[in-house]
Amino acid sequence: MDCWKEAIGRSWIYPTLIICANGFFSTMRPSEAFLTPYLTGPDKNLTIEEVTSQIFPVWTYSYLALLFPVFLITDYVRYKPVLLLQGISFIITWLLLLFAHGVVAMQVVEFFYGMVTATEVAYYAYIYSVVSTDHYQRVTSYCRSITLVAATVAAVLGQLLVSLADVSYFHLHAITLASVSLAFVCSFFLPMPQKSMFFHRKDASETLPGPDKVAATVSSDRPPSCQEDKGSVSADRGPTPEQQADDAKPQHHALSVLVQLSKDLRDCYSSRKLLYWSLWWALATAGFNQVLNYIQVLWDFRAPSHSSAVYNGAVEAIATFLGSATSMAVGYVKVNWDLSGELALGIFSAMDAGSLFLMHFTDNIWACYAGYLVFKACYMLLITIATFQIAVNLSMERYALMFGFNNFVALVIQTILTVVVVDSKGLGLDISTQFLIYGSYFTFIAGIFLIRSMYTIISIKCRNTSVAGESIGQ
Repeated sequence: MDCWKEAIGRSWIYPTLIICANGFFSTMRPSEAFLTPYLTGPDKNLTIEEVTSQIFPVWTYSYLALLFPVFLITDYVRYKPVLLLQGISFIITWLLLLFAHGVVAMQVVEFFYGMVTATEVAYYAYIYSVVSTDHYQRVTSYCRSITLVAATVAAVLGQLLVSLADVSYFHLHAITLASVSLAFVCSFFLPMPQKSMFFHRKDASETLPGPDKVAATVSSDRPPSCQEDKGSVSADRGPTPEQQADDAKPQHHALSVLVQLSKDLRDCYSSRKLLYWSLWWALATAGFNQVLNYIQVLWDFRAPSHSSAVYNGAVEAIATFLGSATSMAVGYVKVNWDLSGELALGIFSAMDAGSLFLMHFTDNIWACYAGYLVFKACYMLLITIATFQIAVNLSMERYALMFGFNNFVALVIQTILTVVVVDSKGLGLDISTQFLIYGSYFTFIAGIFLIRSMYTIISIKCRNTSVAGESIGQ
């Protein structure tokens, strides 16, 4: 038995299989594409205004409140406990969706779903803590692919069950509850990591990169022999009691890590290239998440689910496929993104804006579906480029840090949009007008990067002209 446990601990295959199983079952939620028809239908009997202005905004607020502390706690407790917390939050969310009623109960649902999304960081971070760097690319592709497959399967299954088998939305949620419960069970079988990116590093060679490396952050994870050497050195310096040093070590360790994180953030954003890509990431992700959160409400407004056929699942399946295809295509396109990246951000952001304007001005549900497909495909294309451009010159630790901070900024922007545009305490605009605002928002993003790209192109041409003139003069 000990040999079996040791073999599991050393193999990258076992934890990869379990985390992929967890990812599949937690993403395989066939009811998600039909949430708004379920809430506004006879099961919950809520109005569109209650769903839009009072219930859905709670998810944004809870996500914002939980994201930063969960990001730090996830690393400190080494991922697995947070995956278990995510499983519990999933189960509570769908139990409440099935059996609770009323606006307040659904607001509690949104709070726990905010916990679910805040803890998603543990899914990818976990696997990097239990496999060697040689397997990072392979396990990343497995983990990402399995969630895309699960999302597609869930959307297709949900659509088939609703359209062909006449399965109720209630029973779709019951199937989702069973799936997320299996994900929770899978998380119990994950090996407990012995290291993490920031708080539990294994050796000095893995300290956070940067001009001011903090070697003290690794002291608590060294083997006993190293601890003894450290103790002998400190004894030479003075008669500090060993117990007092051990008590002070965790606080000093955590503080030094937080200081190093702040220095790394400052260093990362001192690069103009990373700053511009991160700016687009935060602005576009805020708008993208806002659209995703309310797209079903718009569809239900254009074609009420109580009197029209609902094809939300089929549209989500096609959108996921197109998003995957465009993301994959980026890897085969040979483009100098340093030169053309800002122009691409501007053009495709303008296409996003156009698709949102289409969804606002048309009354045709099929045009709305088409606009959504274009919108999601363009965003997935650009976010893939942005991810590569940010990650290519950064270590895993700094990329994780920028990823978390960019998403936090995006969530702050999304919260502002929600408070001003959606919340009943703000403007409380109707859903059609909201999409006019979102279209204008992406127009603003497109304008920033089109102007920036033209400035870059003009600067390069002027520089080339100047160099050519000097060559002729010589």
